[in-house]
Amino acid sequence: MTDEPEEGMLSWDESVFRDEHVFEIDYVPETFRHRESQMESLKYALRPAVRGSRPLNVIARGPPGTGKTTAIQKLYGELGAQTDVRVAHVNCQVDSTRYAVFSRLFEEVFEYEPPTSGVSFKKLFGQITEKLVEDGEVLAVALDDVNYLFYEGEASDTLYSLLRAHEAHSGAKIGVVVVSSDLDLDVIEALDGRVQSVFRPEEVYFPKYDEPEIADILEERVDRGFHEGVVDAPILDRVAELTAEQGGDLRVGIDLLRRAGLNAEMRASKHVETQDVEEAYEKSKHVHLSRYLEGLSVNEQALLSVVADHDGERAGEIYEYFQNETDLGYTRYSEIINKLDQLGLIEATYTSVDGRGRSRELSVQYDPAAIKDRL
Repeated sequence: MTDEPEEGMLSWDESVFRDEHVFEIDYVPETFRHRESQMESLKYALRPAVRGSRPLNVIARGPPGTGKTTAIQKLYGELGAQTDVRVAHVNCQVDSTRYAVFSRLFEEVFEYEPPTSGVSFKKLFGQITEKLVEDGEVLAVALDDVNYLFYEGEASDTLYSLLRAHEAHSGAKIGVVVVSSDLDLDVIEALDGRVQSVFRPEEVYFPKYDEPEIADILEERVDRGFHEGVVDAPILDRVAELTAEQGGDLRVGIDLLRRAGLNAEMRASKHVETQDVEEAYEKSKHVHLSRYLEGLSVNEQALLSVVADHDGERAGEIYEYFQNETDLGYTRYSEIINKLDQLGLIEATYTSVDGRGRSRELSVQYDPAAIKDRL
C-alpha cells in the first residue's frame, strides 16, 4: 500500500491556492485595470492636497462591485505617503451616524480611539480640527457607502460639519469623497439646502464591467491566487459569464473563484472543474446579500426574517409578528421598513384595502430561503 496520491490528486498537505488572500474582500490588487479615466479624475480632485491645499470634493457613483472602493484604497494609500496629508476611509455601513464618523476621523488623526463616553460631538470635532491645524496637515475623507448615512438621516449634518470645518477652526483643510452604490439615490438632491450651497463636487462614474473586462481582471486574480494549471481558460470564461449575469459585480466573481477552489480541494483535485463552479455559484451569487445583512442591526435583521416568513402579507399583519419578537413601536417599525426598502432587500407596495384606505404589502427581493440561511 502506498501513501502517494493518484495523478492529479492533492496530498493531505497540498493546496490549489498559491495565495488565498487574493480572493478576500480587503485585497487591493497591484494593477487596477479598466478604470484609468476614473483614477485620473480622482487624482485631479485630490492633487491640491499634496500642495497643502484643500482637495476638491467628489461624488464617486456606480453599481456594486465596479471598483469604487479599490480606487479609493489605492489613491489614499499613495496620498497617505505624503507627509502633510492625512487620509481617512470611513465605512458608513458600519459608522452610520455623524458621531461615529467623527470618532473614526479622531482615530485616524490621533492614532488612538476617542473615549467611549462623556465626549460631546462639539469637543470631538474641535479636537480633530485643532490637531490638523497644529500639525499643518490636510485631511482627505472618504465616506464609503455614504447611502447608509442617508438611510439613517445623518448625511446632511455629517457633510455640513466636514465642509464647514474651516469656518469652525480657521486653517482646517478637509476634502470629502462620497462613494455611493445606490443608483436610485440622488446625493445632491437628498442633501439639505445649507449643504448643497457648499458641496459642489466633481462627479466620477464607475460603470459596470463588461464580460471581457471581467475575464481580464479575474485572470490576474487567478494567476496570483492559484497555482499554475488549477483554473483553465474555459473555467475562467464560465466564471466571467456568471459574474456578468449578476450585474458585473466583481465581488461575485472573486468569491466564486475562491469557493470553486475550495470545492476542488474537497475533492482532493488539483484542477477546478465546471461542477466546482456551478456548485459554488449557488452561494456566490448572493455575496452582495450577505454584505447587506452584515450591516443590519439586530432589529433590522429580525424584521427582514419576519418578512421572509410572511412574504407578501400586509404591513399591519407583519407588525404583529415583529412586535412579538422586539417590542418596538410602530414608528420605529415603519422607519426600518423604509431602510430595508431603500437597500433593495424588501419591496413595500401600496395597495387599496376595501373600506380601509391604503396599506403596504411587504415582499422580500431575494429568495426567502437564501435570506433565512444567511441570517
